[in-house]
Amino acid sequence: MANEINKVRVRASLQARREPYWGAPLGRGRTLGFRKISDGEGSWVARMRSETGQKVYRALGFASNTFDYEKAREAAIEWFEAQDAGVANAEITVSKACEDYVKDRRQEKGEACAHDAEKRFERTVYATPFGATELSKLRTPRIRKWRDDLELGKATSNRTLTALKAALNLAVSNRKVNPAAAREWADVKPYANASKRRTLFLDLKQRRALLDVCKGALYDLVAATALTGARAGELTSLTRGQFDGRLETVTFRGKTGSRTVPLSAAALALFKRLAKDKLPAAHLLTRPDGKPWAHSDWDQLVRAAALEAKLPSDTCLYTLRHSFITQAIAGGMTTLDVARLCGTSVTMIEKHYGHLVASFVKDRLAAVMML
Repeated sequence: MANEINKVRVRASLQARREPYWGAPLGRGRTLGFRKISDGEGSWVARMRSETGQKVYRALGFASNTFDYEKAREAAIEWFEAQDAGVANAEITVSKACEDYVKDRRQEKGEACAHDAEKRFERTVYATPFGATELSKLRTPRIRKWRDDLELGKATSNRTLTALKAALNLAVSNRKVNPAAAREWADVKPYANASKRRTLFLDLKQRRALLDVCKGALYDLVAATALTGARAGELTSLTRGQFDGRLETVTFRGKTGSRTVPLSAAALALFKRLAKDKLPAAHLLTRPDGKPWAHSDWDQLVRAAALEAKLPSDTCLYTLRHSFITQAIAGGMTTLDVARLCGTSVTMIEKHYGHLVASFVKDRLAAVMML
């Protein structure tokens, strides 16, 4: 017989016992129960029959003013729906979902893709209260607050949010959480107008001034960026085996795949020095302590060096990549050549640097005697 556990006075009058008092059915073979622990204390329990006819139970939490019968009923129905969708009983946290995603990327897309996601999660999810949150309890306001508290640029925050959403959606695909939960992160939109054209360009004098104040490992990283225009992750993951001193080339592996590019005389000299006495699997560029650079380890170091060199405060490592592309275009290189060197597309070069191409073409055209 069903008990009127929806009523506070009824629950208060019940005797404490291990077996829950079961309420009215919430569906065929589905019930919400109240386990009386002691006077004034009790907890909610959901029960359903599996496809094999076995009874399956789920502890929902202690009864309170904020988790009353109606809230418990909603939680029970949500659990029933999750079971219907084939969701595993074990709770999965945001951190675990991110770890699973990194493993999936490593298997499906390769090390470069996995490394990028892993470093983002190490910086923003792992070992944080947000990362310890169970996916089934994750709500839109909590995700939005996490995004807003990242203290990253809007473009970087958007990329990190995209990685998080991909990880959570994979958890849904793997039946680790109720598909209905995806609505919670789908409602968190990226910042608008975050991707703006980079305008900070360091001329040759400024680039040399920055290098003059950089020492040791930081000098090598900044110089490598300035001389190749490669992304930071491509350089910090670079091994001795990817450098070919005989052919004077280096093979970068990054988010756009693998590319082998020729090296200028200055870049060749730098890489020869870095490659000396190293085994093929050894990193060419390492931190001052000899360990591989981790994601954004260099941020504060570059900012401090820029301050000492009296350069603009928003100078960062990516500024050197932007300056390389700008200088290459100014020097007359085609957008196709620049795109191949820097591992991007002609479309992206023209989108972000098309104004420079047009300006320099106009200058060169003016110098040509047509009549």
